[in-house]
Amino acid sequence: MSKPILNCDAAVVGGGPAGLIAALALAHAGTNAVLLAPRPSHADRRTTALLGASVDILRALGIWESIFGKAAPLERLRLADGTRRLIRTPEVTFDASEIGLEAFGYNIENETLLSVLREALGRYENLRVLERSAARVETTEERARLVLDDGGEIETQLVVAADGRNSLCRASAGIRTTKRALPQTALALNLRHTRPHKNTSTEFHTESGPFTLVPLPGLRSSLVWVCTTRDAERVRTASDAELAREIEAKSHSLLGEIALDGPRGIFPLGIEIAEKFAANRIALVGEAGHVIPPIGAQGLNLGIRDANAIAELVAVAVAQGRDPGGSDVTEAYDFTRRGDVRARAVAVEALGRSLLSGFLPVHMARGLGLEIASRVPFLRRGLMRGGLGGSLSARERSEIA
Repeated sequence: MSKPILNCDAAVVGGGPAGLIAALALAHAGTNAVLLAPRPSHADRRTTALLGASVDILRALGIWESIFGKAAPLERLRLADGTRRLIRTPEVTFDASEIGLEAFGYNIENETLLSVLREALGRYENLRVLERSAARVETTEERARLVLDDGGEIETQLVVAADGRNSLCRASAGIRTTKRALPQTALALNLRHTRPHKNTSTEFHTESGPFTLVPLPGLRSSLVWVCTTRDAERVRTASDAELAREIEAKSHSLLGEIALDGPRGIFPLGIEIAEKFAANRIALVGEAGHVIPPIGAQGLNLGIRDANAIAELVAVAVAQGRDPGGSDVTEAYDFTRRGDVRARAVAVEALGRSLLSGFLPVHMARGLGLEIASRVPFLRRGLMRGGLGGSLSARERSEIA
């Protein structure tokens, strides 16, 4: 006996944070939606620094209060030179209060974030959640069809692909990606320490890339250490005690005595960007559309903005009686997300490569830029707003003029 066919306006494929937020945003906007979110086979030990625009989106969805008490505020961002080069950049500290904010963002463990998001799914009668995977995706000019791993089917106007970097949905849409490997590897793990972090995120710029300590609640922090492949292999085999001592030394004992708090994740870095962010009734969200290094906390924050953008476009289309998966919607989504994603990818890659470069003028230019930013108020504020996805205020623009 064949399984029943579900019908909806939009089907979200993927159970990570970007997929869950896309489903919540669609449901919050009144869209009839289905979410395919199989339970993960292992816990996500990473953390995410939710920046200003992401916080605004989560607040609008009515779930920020459930997240707020479980995350550490990032009130200050300290940039420090951790190299031994001849030209060293000045230490710069940015304070969120300078742009009228309590914090630049909030750092939270991904498992905690996922728990809050999963609980919020049950609030919406117009959202059907299935712990299933898509086995096949087919599209026509009028509809899209998802064949599930249990033989069930979903017919929908739009597929929101949040199924990761090896996206089945992206391949089904015929969307190609451009990919560049970077000569760096990232180590990600959580730490316990004896000194308070004072809600300050500290980023040491080293010869191999950023070494970034980001506050978590209590005497805990997360670390993202961008290093060479050779260093990564050494770190992979080091004992917890050996690695803790090295981290303490590299951070100049800023947080006191260090102890590892959970497993370490080690992965090679690269950039992969979709040539289009939507086509053939399929819109790409999160890592289905873009994979960038964990520098500047841009990855999931871009995915959250993806989710919000497609939900807004679909809501308008449905309200106006238009096809939510039509070419006007997918083309508008592609246009909306293209500039944001590519600009962030370029900035992240430029920072990473500038730290690797041994070319003296590169370090002089980076040092001069930070020196100017530390001394010129409107540039400081513009740089801070830019990192959050914002822009200069009218007053700041008048200061430039």
